[in-house]
Amino acid sequence: MVVALTREVSPTIDSCELTHLQREPIDLEAARRQHRLYLEALRTCGCGVLPLKPEPDLPDSVFVEDTAVVVDEVAVITRPGAPSRRPETVSVAEKLAEFKPLAKIEAPGILDGGDVLRIGHRLFVGLSSRSNQAGLQQLRLFLEPYGYEVEAATVTGCLHLKSAVTAIGRDAVLANPAWVDVGQFGVSTVIAVDPAEGPGANALLVNSRLIYPAEFPLTRRRLLNAGFDVVPVPASELAKAEGAVTCCSVVFSTPTSSAPPI
Repeated sequence: MVVALTREVSPTIDSCELTHLQREPIDLEAARRQHRLYLEALRTCGCGVLPLKPEPDLPDSVFVEDTAVVVDEVAVITRPGAPSRRPETVSVAEKLAEFKPLAKIEAPGILDGGDVLRIGHRLFVGLSSRSNQAGLQQLRLFLEPYGYEVEAATVTGCLHLKSAVTAIGRDAVLANPAWVDVGQFGVSTVIAVDPAEGPGANALLVNSRLIYPAEFPLTRRRLLNAGFDVVPVPASELAKAEGAVTCCSVVFSTPTSSAPPI
């Protein structure tokens, strides 16, 4: 079955790390309401939810995607590029160890899961302020024995690679061409965001459905017109923390004999 690791919004999220956005107040209760709707969307898509223990003193801890890269054979615990985020990996590793063997990115490598785009057995790593060549090389070392290819990808103007491009099907991506050269991914279908919705390239593919921010209706219309099944969710408050829909979960397949998620 498909499950998702998630974590509730920290009460200290106003102190989150920011790279490309100006800081503005985050409405904590609104963020938590939106996050609950996100969890409902995961369940609507047939995904079980595995909540991690809260981390009230770690402002970015709702963004669990950055803490791990998970494939069928192994879970790679990352070393986030922002030092304040590294303690988040402890509880994630503990939970993932229930399902997968673990590997771990070590210094001098840094790697955020938000910089890792998977398309089939190819994984692209955005070399950003949060992920470096050493992190990429370690990820390659861990995954190549299982038949995965790990390649570098160029990205500009945004926090993570998956701020600029996400996989929305077996051979399809949603992308902002101003931030990333889509030619490097070698896919047959590219849906470009509406020019008025630059941050709208982040969609979460779950069981052939797309969880997508409700704040980008023009791009959502493009996805619908192309035949994609879109589940809209409000995500405006977490966007103030440079978060998006992929950021708030680690989605992976697990044997059906595992303990049932909620």
